[in-house]
Amino acid sequence: MHATRMAGRAARLAALCLIALLAGCAGVLPRVARTPSQTLVAPADTTLGSIAADAGLRPGQTGAWPMVQGAIAIDARLALIEQATTSLDLQYYLVGDDETGHQILRALRDAANRGVRVRLLVDDLYTAGLDRLLIALAQTPNAEVRIFNPIITARDSSLRRLIAMGLDFKRLDHRMHNKLFIADGRVAVAGGRNLADEYFLRGRQSNFIDFDLFLAGAIVPQLNHWFDLYWNSEQVYPALPVERASGMDVDDVEGWREAFERATLPKRVEPPTPALDSFGAPPLRQQVAERRYRLVVADDALSYADSPDKIDPANHSIAIADTLTHRFYQRLDEAHEDVLLISPYFIPGTEAIKRIGELRRQDVHVAVLTNSLAVSDEPLVSVGTERYQIELLKMGVELYELSSTRLKLDSTLRNLLGDSIGRLHAKLGFIDHKSLLVGSMNLDPRSATINTEIGIIVQSPTLVQMVTSGFRIGTLLGVYRVELRPGGRGVRWTAMNPDGSPGEELDTDPDTSWGQRLRLLFLSVFVPESQL
Repeated sequence: MHATRMAGRAARLAALCLIALLAGCAGVLPRVARTPSQTLVAPADTTLGSIAADAGLRPGQTGAWPMVQGAIAIDARLALIEQATTSLDLQYYLVGDDETGHQILRALRDAANRGVRVRLLVDDLYTAGLDRLLIALAQTPNAEVRIFNPIITARDSSLRRLIAMGLDFKRLDHRMHNKLFIADGRVAVAGGRNLADEYFLRGRQSNFIDFDLFLAGAIVPQLNHWFDLYWNSEQVYPALPVERASGMDVDDVEGWREAFERATLPKRVEPPTPALDSFGAPPLRQQVAERRYRLVVADDALSYADSPDKIDPANHSIAIADTLTHRFYQRLDEAHEDVLLISPYFIPGTEAIKRIGELRRQDVHVAVLTNSLAVSDEPLVSVGTERYQIELLKMGVELYELSSTRLKLDSTLRNLLGDSIGRLHAKLGFIDHKSLLVGSMNLDPRSATINTEIGIIVQSPTLVQMVTSGFRIGTLLGVYRVELRPGGRGVRWTAMNPDGSPGEELDTDPDTSWGQRLRLLFLSVFVPESQL
């Protein structure tokens, strides 16, 4: 993430330290009248309303298409906004105060102006500096903006937000990590991407290797249900009362609209969208224009989301069995041959260790890919990961860590990343080469017990083959393999060549200094694993 943004876990650590040192006011949540609303579904004869039929999907079937390339993924979202006639429902953890965030918000404003109902639901952790745009969008006819678990303080100050978190940590530590985009109640995009530059390979300092699914058919009503559940929940507040409660003057409607117009004007020209995606299909924009769609028909598809009440510290009714993380690990029990887990943050915890151990006892092959310490935007997580490495390796689990320097040995990725750091952000699971699990959930304690998440399970050997080939998983591109040292004491990192042969061996985390490692070890003493 950009250096100007609060890093989530670093913010929480600082909040714990600041609470005893700083005074202030955490603010009082406003009393609001929430007008409930439900998804508006476009008629079947509209452009997006007819996608499922045009793609040849029968009633009850789900069609999906993987979006690996950032340029393809952002163009798809913009095309769907432009083609929507009835409704646009967006739920995101982060909307960037950058070119991508501005581009999406401007497109939503334009859609609302032509009569499309727009509902934007955003978590409040990273909205510092974005308030002026949210206010203007919320004042647009046909558009409504709501904020999940808001921070009531001087909202344009990251420092004041940090103080507020320290003063109301039990509530504000819980965040909505979901990512969901629905157009006309007929098609959806779900996966790991937030709406900011680095999630679409547009960042200057860092970029994320990420993933989305474009979805149509039977699964979309399920996703509409999850969006409505959050939108109408008591954890969500209309944006304008929140801004007003923080002391902002939201009544100068024309002034805010003019500021929105200036702020969201395009400031750079993006390179053209590739003519074909990683799988030989034209961009969704072209498919919509020609009404000729490329979708994989799934054998089955199911979505699940955490309850928005999961974030309420006074609510003890959310059973572990009802969380997305628990349901995900339950699906691992179905494996008979092979499990591959891809997670940017990997701290398995007791339940995952137990289930992975059972898989290994049944001789199921298990492999895990996560970020290396050097590239992680949340380096404290790597300390948590290391606590489980030896135990997992002794079980026979294969562990791999992504390296930005090794990624750039590939000329295509080197051109895409430029001088930026390449990081993993995709959250994926593969079971027996036939089931794909994708969504917002990381394999860490925060996703398990603190934040809310959404996930999708698709049964399709074809889709699994496409995604694994799109990520070039079989080539071991850009990774180090983590292995036990002789005698089983400690680990070492072995660079993997594209042909699968081993390269250099290291006894310390690749691309790091002893000072970095010592600093993280010191900080880890003050942050419980449950907060990682």
